[in-house]
Amino acid sequence: MTRKPFIAVNAHEVLQRHGLDSMDALWALQLEAVDAPNTGRGGWSSVHRLELEDANGTLQPFYLKRQDNHCPRTLHKPFGEPTFAREFRAIQQYARAGIPALEAAFFAERRVEGRAQAVLLTRALDDYAPLDEWFERWWQLAAADIRMLILSAAALVRALHNADRIHNCLYPKHVFLKLHTDGAGARFIDLEKTRRALFGERDRVRDLETLHRRSEVPSRTQRLRFVLAYLGRTRVDSQARDLIARVLQRSAGKGPRP
Repeated sequence: MTRKPFIAVNAHEVLQRHGLDSMDALWALQLEAVDAPNTGRGGWSSVHRLELEDANGTLQPFYLKRQDNHCPRTLHKPFGEPTFAREFRAIQQYARAGIPALEAAFFAERRVEGRAQAVLLTRALDDYAPLDEWFERWWQLAAADIRMLILSAAALVRALHNADRIHNCLYPKHVFLKLHTDGAGARFIDLEKTRRALFGERDRVRDLETLHRRSEVPSRTQRLRFVLAYLGRTRVDSQARDLIARVLQRSAGKGPRP
């Protein structure tokens, strides 16, 4: 049984133009996978790039994600749920909360012979690059550009935490940034594990420590600038010192990055 799909208003025309406005059509597409399919949890999950020409002759880039019986169990879903269903729900929650993230163009799920299947189509963020790719050319960037990237990333994480949510997998590769003439922009991707900040400050420190530990390139001064921007401060005060101490204390118990 297939439920009525979600189709974004700004994607309906181009999907209909190519006959791809149904789960059956998107499921049947033969495309090369971006990465090797994930075959854990008793099923499989794959990601493909898809480019569709609109009525104006412009190519619209998307990522097509498909899953078959790839269903982790949670407290709220003891019988399991496709991870892309969780991500689609999170994308909607982020949009309602005003947290910049990837955009869903299409989502549908169904059960076929007892197997849960899901399709999630998201818009490609081709104007952005993940933070870990920015780190690869960090020393080639102008100081002003580095500053804007740091401030943009800090504002993004602050918006997330102010909405009482955590990413819960806050690696640099999940923070997408772009530079433009008057600053920088930022969005989150991979929202499968995001959740409410049930444990308040402890959860927020967990997010920040993950990003700190996985970000090996920035200097101490640049890390401090991130913390101050995250807190909305212009100078170090007791709150900044306390947050830094909490992050470093948690990081000390993690050991080197695997």
